[in-house]
Amino acid sequence: MSLRPDAPARVLIVGATSAIAGETAKEFAKNGAHLFLTGRNAGHLAAVADDLRVRGAARVETAVLDVADLTSQGLVIESAFATLGEIDVVLVAHGTLPDQERCQERVEETVKALQVNFTGTIALLTLLANRLQSQRHGCLAVIGSVAGSRGRRTNYVYGAAKGGVEIFLQGLRSRLFQCNVTVLTIKPGFVDTPMTAGLKKNLLFADAGRIGRGIHRAIVRRKDVVYLPWFWRPIMGVLTSLPEKVLKRLPI
Repeated sequence: MSLRPDAPARVLIVGATSAIAGETAKEFAKNGAHLFLTGRNAGHLAAVADDLRVRGAARVETAVLDVADLTSQGLVIESAFATLGEIDVVLVAHGTLPDQERCQERVEETVKALQVNFTGTIALLTLLANRLQSQRHGCLAVIGSVAGSRGRRTNYVYGAAKGGVEIFLQGLRSRLFQCNVTVLTIKPGFVDTPMTAGLKKNLLFADAGRIGRGIHRAIVRRKDVVYLPWFWRPIMGVLTSLPEKVLKRLPI
């Protein structure tokens, strides 16, 4: 399915080497999309691009980008728009899962986590929002996390970054609505990916393919917020309603 009736979608994916981004890209590739992919590892990026060409993408271009490098962000975004022309979809999928205990012990670990997951993301979204506002159409989709809905002792550094991005996206959504630009906040729960390899798996974990299909569907349907899988919405509804005197006693 194309986002436009007259041509395949033109899609920029930041953090395209992540498992979830890769699965989402496959959904666009099926429909002959024109893709511009960024990631930190050139070799991994090239492998992803080759796979998407085989899966049906009409065009796949790549650029190496470390989102923490604020100077490079503008150059890569300019390259993406110059390559694809106007862009229908931007998917921001980069991020790291910091070790909470290490962040507690070393302030530099906390700062590093926030630079990647918050500061770098906010800078990137600012540049992208301005471009989409100028062209007056498109979708800006950002992978957040249910962790951003409530601070918990086990991952509050990561949660703080994701929560901050979520608030920022709420403002962008209101601002860009008048320009026919959709801003989609994607809130996955636990996903079985290399980033979560060190976590003990349970029944709440979903596979990346399911999440990728859900993201693609939400983009096409011009959603504002999507929880993936769906059952995280009621789970987080309960968690966010708990008073602090209860939450602080829970080992989560």
